[in-house]
Amino acid sequence: MKKFFLLLSLTIFCIATVSGIALAKYPEKAITYVICFNPGGESDITARIQQKPLEKVFGVPIIMVYKKGGGGAVGWSELTRTKPDGYTIFGTNLPHIIVQPLTRKNAGYKTEQIHNVYIFEFTPNVLAVKKDSEIKTLKDFVEYAKKHPNLPVGGSGQPSANSLGTVEFSKVANLKLNYISFTGSGAAVPALFGGHVKALMTYTSMAARYPDKMRALAVAAEKRAKALPDVPTFKELGYNYVEGAYRGAAVPPGTPENVRKVLEKAFEKVNHDPTVIKKMEDLGFIMEYYGEAESKKLVDKLTVYYRNLLKELGLLKK
Repeated sequence: MKKFFLLLSLTIFCIATVSGIALAKYPEKAITYVICFNPGGESDITARIQQKPLEKVFGVPIIMVYKKGGGGAVGWSELTRTKPDGYTIFGTNLPHIIVQPLTRKNAGYKTEQIHNVYIFEFTPNVLAVKKDSEIKTLKDFVEYAKKHPNLPVGGSGQPSANSLGTVEFSKVANLKLNYISFTGSGAAVPALFGGHVKALMTYTSMAARYPDKMRALAVAAEKRAKALPDVPTFKELGYNYVEGAYRGAAVPPGTPENVRKVLEKAFEKVNHDPTVIKKMEDLGFIMEYYGEAESKKLVDKLTVYYRNLLKELGLLKK
Protein backbone atom coordinates (compact mmCIF):
# COMPACT_ATOMS: atom_id res chain seq x y z
CA MET A 1 0.00 0.00 0.00
CA LYS A 2 2.85 2.38 0.86
CA LYS A 3 4.41 1.62 -2.52
CA PHE A 4 1.12 2.43 -4.23
CA PHE A 5 0.83 5.84 -2.56
CA LEU A 6 4.49 6.55 -3.24
CA LEU A 7 4.01 5.78 -6.94
CA LEU A 8 0.81 7.84 -6.99
CA SER A 9 2.62 10.80 -5.43
CA LEU A 10 5.46 10.51 -7.92
CA THR A 11 2.99 10.33 -10.81
CA ILE A 12 1.17 13.46 -9.64
CA PHE A 13 4.51 15.23 -9.19
CA CYS A 14 5.60 14.27 -12.71
CA ILE A 15 2.34 15.46 -14.23
CA ALA A 16 2.66 18.77 -12.41
CA THR A 17 6.26 19.10 -13.55
CA VAL A 18 5.45 18.31 -17.19
CA SER A 19 2.59 20.78 -17.23
CA GLY A 20 5.03 23.38 -15.98
CA ILE A 21 3.13 26.27 -14.53
CA ALA A 22 -0.21 24.49 -14.55
CA LEU A 23 -0.17 24.23 -10.72
CA ALA A 24 1.95 27.31 -10.08
CA LYS A 25 0.70 30.78 -9.36
CA TYR A 26 0.43 32.86 -12.52
CA PRO A 27 1.79 35.36 -13.25
CA GLU A 28 4.89 35.53 -11.06
CA LYS A 29 7.08 37.65 -13.32
CA ALA A 30 6.91 40.20 -16.14
CA ILE A 31 4.80 39.42 -19.21
CA THR A 32 6.08 40.31 -22.68
CA TYR A 33 3.43 41.75 -25.00
CA VAL A 34 4.58 41.36 -28.62
CA ILE A 35 3.26 43.83 -31.19
CA CYS A 36 3.60 42.53 -34.75
CA PHE A 37 3.60 45.97 -36.40
CA ASN A 38 5.41 49.31 -36.23
CA PRO A 39 5.15 51.58 -33.19
CA GLY A 40 2.43 54.18 -33.72
CA GLY A 41 -0.11 51.92 -35.42
CA GLU A 42 -3.41 50.62 -34.04
CA SER A 43 -1.91 47.45 -32.55
CA ASP A 44 0.61 49.56 -30.66
CA ILE A 45 -1.90 52.23 -29.60
CA THR A 46 -4.38 49.71 -28.16
CA ALA A 47 -1.64 47.79 -26.34
CA ARG A 48 -0.29 51.01 -24.84
CA ILE A 49 -3.76 51.92 -23.58
CA GLN A 50 -4.01 48.46 -21.99
CA GLN A 51 -0.48 48.34 -20.57
CA LYS A 52 -0.95 50.11 -17.21
CA PRO A 53 -4.40 48.64 -16.50
CA LEU A 54 -3.05 45.14 -17.24
CA GLU A 55 -0.11 45.74 -14.91
CA LYS A 56 -2.59 46.75 -12.20
CA VAL A 57 -4.63 43.56 -12.72
CA PHE A 58 -1.63 41.21 -12.93
CA GLY A 59 0.63 42.90 -10.40
CA VAL A 60 3.63 42.40 -12.72
CA PRO A 61 5.23 44.57 -15.44
CA ILE A 62 4.01 44.35 -19.05
CA ILE A 63 6.95 44.75 -21.42
CA MET A 64 6.22 45.89 -24.98
CA VAL A 65 8.28 44.33 -27.79
CA TYR A 66 7.95 44.89 -31.56
CA LYS A 67 8.33 42.11 -34.15
CA LYS A 68 7.30 43.75 -37.41
CA GLY A 69 7.33 42.46 -40.97
CA GLY A 70 5.24 40.55 -43.47
CA GLY A 71 2.03 42.30 -42.47
CA GLY A 72 2.36 40.77 -39.00
CA ALA A 73 3.49 37.33 -40.23
CA VAL A 74 7.00 37.66 -38.77
CA GLY A 75 5.61 38.03 -35.26
CA TRP A 76 2.90 35.41 -35.64
CA SER A 77 5.43 32.92 -36.99
CA GLU A 78 7.47 33.50 -33.85
CA LEU A 79 4.35 32.90 -31.76
CA THR A 80 4.25 29.29 -32.95
CA ARG A 81 7.82 28.76 -31.68
CA THR A 82 7.42 30.57 -28.36
CA LYS A 83 7.37 28.74 -25.02
CA PRO A 84 3.69 28.25 -24.07
CA ASP A 85 4.00 29.44 -20.47
CA GLY A 86 1.85 32.58 -20.62
CA TYR A 87 4.77 34.95 -20.22
CA THR A 88 4.76 35.99 -23.88
CA ILE A 89 1.50 37.13 -25.45
CA PHE A 90 1.01 38.44 -28.97
CA GLY A 91 -1.29 41.08 -30.39
CA THR A 92 -3.39 39.63 -33.23
CA ASN A 93 -5.32 41.09 -36.15
CA LEU A 94 -8.26 39.68 -38.06
CA PRO A 95 -8.51 39.19 -41.00
CA HIS A 96 -4.69 39.16 -41.25
CA ILE A 97 -4.20 35.88 -39.34
CA ILE A 98 -6.85 34.30 -41.57
CA VAL A 99 -6.05 35.65 -45.03
CA GLN A 100 -2.26 35.29 -44.92
CA PRO A 101 -2.29 31.46 -44.72
CA LEU A 102 -5.06 31.44 -47.35
CA THR A 103 -3.06 33.50 -49.86
CA ARG A 104 0.57 32.52 -49.19
CA LYS A 105 2.21 29.15 -49.79
CA ASN A 106 4.16 29.58 -46.56
CA ALA A 107 2.84 32.24 -44.21
CA GLY A 108 5.03 30.85 -41.42
CA TYR A 109 2.05 29.84 -39.32
CA LYS A 110 -1.42 28.35 -39.53
CA THR A 111 -4.50 30.22 -38.34
CA GLU A 112 -5.39 27.45 -35.88
CA GLN A 113 -1.98 27.83 -34.20
CA ILE A 114 -2.91 31.31 -33.01
CA HIS A 115 -4.98 30.88 -29.87
CA ASN A 116 -6.83 34.11 -29.12
CA VAL A 117 -7.68 34.52 -25.45
CA TYR A 118 -9.59 37.74 -26.09
CA ILE A 119 -10.65 40.03 -28.94
CA PHE A 120 -11.15 43.54 -27.63
CA GLU A 121 -11.89 45.96 -30.49
CA PHE A 122 -12.84 46.48 -34.12
CA THR A 123 -11.57 49.30 -36.32
CA PRO A 124 -13.33 50.04 -39.62
CA ASN A 125 -11.38 50.97 -42.71
CA VAL A 126 -11.53 54.59 -43.80
CA LEU A 127 -10.45 56.18 -47.09
CA ALA A 128 -8.51 59.37 -46.38
CA VAL A 129 -6.53 62.04 -48.22
CA LYS A 130 -4.39 64.98 -47.13
CA LYS A 131 -6.33 67.85 -45.62
CA ASP A 132 -5.19 70.24 -48.37
CA SER A 133 -6.01 67.79 -51.18
CA GLU A 134 -8.17 68.91 -54.07
CA ILE A 135 -10.24 65.80 -53.32
CA LYS A 136 -12.98 66.89 -50.93
CA THR A 137 -15.49 64.03 -51.13
CA LEU A 138 -15.71 60.36 -52.05
CA LYS A 139 -17.32 61.42 -55.32
CA ASP A 140 -14.27 63.59 -56.04
CA PHE A 141 -11.99 60.63 -55.29
CA VAL A 142 -13.85 58.28 -57.63
CA GLU A 143 -13.78 60.84 -60.45
CA TYR A 144 -10.07 61.54 -59.87
CA ALA A 145 -9.20 57.83 -59.74
CA LYS A 146 -11.01 57.16 -63.02
CA LYS A 147 -8.93 59.88 -64.68
CA HIS A 148 -5.72 58.57 -63.07
CA PRO A 149 -5.63 54.73 -63.36
CA ASN A 150 -3.39 52.85 -60.92
CA LEU A 151 -3.66 55.67 -58.39
CA PRO A 152 -1.33 54.85 -55.46
CA VAL A 153 -3.22 54.13 -52.24
CA GLY A 154 -1.24 53.24 -49.12
CA GLY A 155 -2.18 50.94 -46.26
CA SER A 156 -0.97 48.61 -43.53
CA GLY A 157 0.26 45.19 -44.62
CA GLN A 158 -0.69 42.77 -47.36
CA PRO A 159 -2.88 40.77 -47.28
CA SER A 160 -4.73 42.74 -44.63
CA ALA A 161 -7.97 44.58 -43.97
CA ASN A 162 -6.50 47.59 -45.76
CA SER A 163 -5.25 45.71 -48.83
CA LEU A 164 -8.41 43.62 -49.18
CA GLY A 165 -10.49 46.72 -48.59
CA THR A 166 -8.74 48.52 -51.43
CA VAL A 167 -9.50 45.60 -53.76
CA GLU A 168 -13.10 45.39 -52.56
CA PHE A 169 -13.72 49.12 -53.01
CA SER A 170 -12.00 49.09 -56.41
CA LYS A 171 -14.42 46.39 -57.49
CA VAL A 172 -17.65 48.05 -56.32
CA ALA A 173 -16.54 51.46 -57.65
CA ASN A 174 -15.06 50.07 -60.89
CA LEU A 175 -11.63 51.63 -60.25
CA LYS A 176 -8.01 50.63 -60.82
CA LEU A 177 -6.06 51.43 -57.67
CA ASN A 178 -2.43 50.57 -56.93
CA TYR A 179 -2.19 49.43 -53.32
CA ILE A 180 1.14 50.24 -51.62
CA SER A 181 1.86 48.15 -48.53
CA PHE A 182 3.60 49.55 -45.44
CA THR A 183 4.76 47.75 -42.29
CA GLY A 184 1.98 49.35 -40.26
CA SER A 185 -0.68 52.04 -40.48
CA GLY A 186 1.57 54.41 -38.56
CA ALA A 187 4.31 53.91 -41.16
CA ALA A 188 1.90 54.71 -44.00
CA VAL A 189 0.96 58.16 -42.67
CA PRO A 190 4.26 59.93 -43.57
CA ALA A 191 3.89 58.58 -47.13
CA LEU A 192 0.55 60.37 -47.43
CA PHE A 193 1.80 63.60 -45.90
CA GLY A 194 4.91 63.47 -48.09
CA GLY A 195 2.88 63.00 -51.28
CA HIS A 196 4.19 59.51 -52.03
CA VAL A 197 0.64 58.12 -52.13
CA LYS A 198 -2.52 59.99 -53.07
CA ALA A 199 -4.68 58.41 -50.38
CA LEU A 200 -4.70 55.88 -47.57
CA MET A 201 -7.01 52.97 -47.00
CA THR A 202 -6.35 53.16 -43.29
CA TYR A 203 -8.36 52.88 -40.09
CA THR A 204 -10.75 55.26 -38.34
CA SER A 205 -8.21 55.61 -35.52
CA MET A 206 -5.64 57.16 -37.87
CA ALA A 207 -8.16 59.66 -39.25
CA ALA A 208 -9.24 60.55 -35.71
CA ARG A 209 -5.61 60.99 -34.69
CA TYR A 210 -4.78 63.51 -37.45
CA PRO A 211 -7.91 65.66 -37.90
CA ASP A 212 -5.88 68.73 -38.93
CA LYS A 213 -3.76 66.90 -41.50
CA MET A 214 -6.05 64.20 -42.87
CA ARG A 215 -9.48 64.32 -44.50
CA ALA A 216 -11.60 61.19 -44.10
CA LEU A 217 -13.87 60.64 -47.10
CA ALA A 218 -15.88 57.59 -46.04
CA VAL A 219 -15.96 54.89 -43.36
CA ALA A 220 -16.29 51.19 -44.28
CA ALA A 221 -18.80 50.32 -41.57
CA GLU A 222 -22.53 49.74 -41.16
CA LYS A 223 -22.86 52.99 -39.24
CA ARG A 224 -20.80 56.13 -38.69
CA ALA A 225 -17.87 56.04 -36.28
CA LYS A 226 -18.30 57.88 -32.96
CA ALA A 227 -14.91 59.51 -33.41
CA LEU A 228 -15.81 60.70 -36.94
CA PRO A 229 -19.52 61.60 -36.71
CA ASP A 230 -19.45 63.88 -39.78
CA VAL A 231 -17.88 61.27 -42.06
CA PRO A 232 -20.44 59.23 -44.06
CA THR A 233 -20.22 55.48 -44.56
CA PHE A 234 -19.54 54.02 -48.00
CA LYS A 235 -23.03 52.50 -47.85
CA GLU A 236 -24.59 55.93 -47.33
CA LEU A 237 -22.86 57.03 -50.51
CA GLY A 238 -24.06 54.05 -52.54
CA TYR A 239 -21.13 51.62 -52.23
CA ASN A 240 -21.73 48.22 -50.61
CA TYR A 241 -18.37 48.07 -48.89
CA VAL A 242 -17.74 47.17 -45.23
CA GLU A 243 -14.28 46.15 -44.03
CA GLY A 244 -11.94 46.58 -41.07
CA ALA A 245 -9.81 44.81 -38.49
CA TYR A 246 -10.49 43.08 -35.19
CA ARG A 247 -7.66 43.06 -32.66
CA GLY A 248 -6.99 40.75 -29.78
CA ALA A 249 -4.35 38.96 -27.74
CA ALA A 250 -3.13 35.42 -28.32
CA VAL A 251 -0.87 32.79 -26.81
CA PRO A 252 1.18 29.97 -28.37
CA PRO A 253 -0.39 26.54 -28.92
CA GLY A 254 -0.08 24.35 -25.85
CA THR A 255 -0.54 27.14 -23.31
CA PRO A 256 -2.25 25.64 -20.21
CA GLU A 257 -5.97 26.28 -19.86
CA ASN A 258 -5.66 27.87 -16.41
CA VAL A 259 -3.19 30.41 -17.80
CA ARG A 260 -5.45 31.19 -20.76
CA LYS A 261 -8.34 31.78 -18.35
CA VAL A 262 -6.28 34.19 -16.25
CA LEU A 263 -5.38 36.16 -19.38
CA GLU A 264 -8.96 36.10 -20.66
CA LYS A 265 -10.33 37.45 -17.37
CA ALA A 266 -7.63 40.13 -17.21
CA PHE A 267 -8.40 41.46 -20.70
CA GLU A 268 -12.12 41.25 -19.94
CA LYS A 269 -11.66 43.39 -16.82
CA VAL A 270 -9.46 45.93 -18.59
CA ASN A 271 -11.88 46.13 -21.53
CA HIS A 272 -14.69 47.15 -19.15
CA ASP A 273 -12.59 49.88 -17.52
CA PRO A 274 -14.39 53.20 -18.25
CA THR A 275 -11.07 55.01 -18.74
CA VAL A 276 -9.92 52.42 -21.27
CA ILE A 277 -13.26 52.55 -23.10
CA LYS A 278 -13.15 56.35 -23.38
CA LYS A 279 -9.57 56.36 -24.67
CA MET A 280 -10.37 53.66 -27.21
CA GLU A 281 -13.59 55.23 -28.50
CA ASP A 282 -12.09 58.73 -28.66
CA LEU A 283 -9.45 57.30 -30.99
CA GLY A 284 -11.94 55.62 -33.31
CA PHE A 285 -11.92 52.06 -31.94
CA ILE A 286 -15.17 50.14 -31.49
CA MET A 287 -15.15 48.07 -28.30
CA GLU A 288 -15.67 44.31 -28.64
CA TYR A 289 -15.94 41.70 -25.89
CA TYR A 290 -15.05 38.28 -27.32
CA GLY A 291 -13.75 35.82 -24.73
CA GLU A 292 -11.70 32.77 -25.68
CA ALA A 293 -14.61 30.62 -26.90
CA GLU A 294 -16.33 33.52 -28.67
CA SER A 295 -13.05 34.51 -30.34
CA LYS A 296 -12.70 31.04 -31.84
CA LYS A 297 -16.25 31.19 -33.19
CA LEU A 298 -15.52 34.59 -34.75
CA VAL A 299 -12.31 33.31 -36.37
CA ASP A 300 -14.14 30.25 -37.75
CA LYS A 301 -16.95 32.43 -39.12
CA LEU A 302 -14.57 34.93 -40.73
CA THR A 303 -12.44 32.13 -42.19
CA VAL A 304 -15.44 30.94 -44.20
CA TYR A 305 -16.24 34.51 -45.27
CA TYR A 306 -12.70 35.40 -46.37
CA ARG A 307 -12.09 32.08 -48.11
CA ASN A 308 -15.15 32.77 -50.27
CA LEU A 309 -14.14 36.41 -50.80
CA LEU A 310 -10.56 35.54 -51.78
CA LYS A 311 -11.83 32.88 -54.18
CA GLU A 312 -14.17 35.43 -55.76
CA LEU A 313 -11.33 37.94 -56.09
CA GLY A 314 -8.96 35.31 -57.50
CA LEU A 315 -6.56 35.69 -54.57
CA LEU A 316 -6.94 32.26 -52.95
CA LYS A 317 -3.67 30.30 -53.14
CA LYS A 318 -3.70 27.45 -55.64
